[in-house]
Amino acid sequence: MTRGWQITLGDDGPRAELVELDNDELTPQSAEAPETIGDVQVAVTWSGLNYKDALAFAGNTGVVRRTPLVPGVDVVGIVEASSNPRWSAGDRVLLNGAGAGETRHGGLAQRAVLDGDTLVATPAAFTDAQAAGIGTAGFTAMLAVLALERHGVAPEPGAEVLVTGASGGLGSFAIALLARAGYTVAAATGRPENADRLRALGAASIVDRSELDRSSRALESQRWAGVIDSVGGQSLATAIAQLRYGAAAASCGNAASATLSTTIMPFILRGVALLGVNSTLTPLALREQAWARLARDLDPEVVDSIAHAVPLDQARNRAADVLAGRVPGRLSVAVNESAASMTDRSNETP
Repeated sequence: MTRGWQITLGDDGPRAELVELDNDELTPQSAEAPETIGDVQVAVTWSGLNYKDALAFAGNTGVVRRTPLVPGVDVVGIVEASSNPRWSAGDRVLLNGAGAGETRHGGLAQRAVLDGDTLVATPAAFTDAQAAGIGTAGFTAMLAVLALERHGVAPEPGAEVLVTGASGGLGSFAIALLARAGYTVAAATGRPENADRLRALGAASIVDRSELDRSSRALESQRWAGVIDSVGGQSLATAIAQLRYGAAAASCGNAASATLSTTIMPFILRGVALLGVNSTLTPLALREQAWARLARDLDPEVVDSIAHAVPLDQARNRAADVLAGRVPGRLSVAVNESAASMTDRSNETP
């Protein structure tokens, strides 16, 4: 039997329960649902609580695509059995997205059956707890940095890269990664009490969210060499109007709004670009590139300062805190206490 969270959608609304699951319940049904084919069985050690996971606990049907569902878009653990030639028993592996916690069972249970062609080897630089602490938030932040680099956004004196939603997990990792790469980072947040923490991560300046979350003109003074945006809505629209000539904004979240109301003026008069970042459907080669860069550029101590551990049985309650915006940084979840002791994390739950 496998202990884990199960979300069920019914006529009386969503129900999230911590239950004992028969291993057969975790086995993909390849004939009926080809997208859930699994050839690697993983003993899950750690997972995470992303915004998307919090939506799943709330019964959001845009996330919960099958019922019942084990939530958890992040999976970190050890291979128990594999028919995939890429993996053998004992390998340390991780997964971010690829349908986990949406169209197939995810990481908030002590066992997962996954598609081995979507898995990445957990970097030796990180413990399982740290890999889960990075999770989709850090993975997506790294994808956004890579997208800006591919566009040609490079560190230069006097050029600032803006990070919106800076107090959250994605924003926090984006600040640390950009600063490590030599960029001058401006952190936009609505939580002034987090300013010292954001500066410690590498932010050179703090921007009050109200400076962006307002009606904007089609073009405003050129300010940003690049943007990593996780909130969407008006903040992104204003940031686009403030991009410098040839700059780019990487859009990777909609914590504030999925709506974007802007004009074509920044694009046709300043040649700026809006880059979409999708962590769920990332090709394997890019997944491996992103995690290799995370292992190279992200200090494990920085991970420990951003991510805070919670036990599996607290996941539902803490998901509500994530939705309410009460969590600075990011939450990781100790899924299997016998395989992943809470003692390998030095930080405490906030």
